[in-house]
Amino acid sequence: RVIMTANAPIFGINTAGNVETWNRKTEDISGYSIEEAMGKPLVATFISEAWRQNVEAVLQKALHGTYTANYEFPLFTKHGRRRVILLNATTRRGADGEVTGVIGVGQDITDLRQAMHEFESAAETWRGFIE
Repeated sequence: RVIMTANAPIFGINTAGNVETWNRKTEDISGYSIEEAMGKPLVATFISEAWRQNVEAVLQKALHGTYTANYEFPLFTKHGRRRVILLNATTRRGADGEVTGVIGVGQDITDLRQAMHEFESAAETWRGFIE
């Protein structure tokens, strides 16, 4: 219940890479409903072709026990909008300690990236006036 209502996008995949967890925030950001996502191959279905290899490598590292923090990648929504996601991916294990998949917790940093770009543009403009 906490995962489903969290204010951060959270998804989970099994060892085959298929979606097993897709919370409401992930649904809101991606435009894909929980029903549309469940059981689908995460990378092949929801990651643009240009980023599939890199995202797959992050997930494979997590499946082998290596945590990845602050991995930034673009997510294209169901309606074609580009969102920038900052992802932390970690191994999910069963009660016996065996790897059962990966849990990903993200942040949508699209607005932050846009604000930083606008700030940098304004700063560059002002530098031109000062010099």
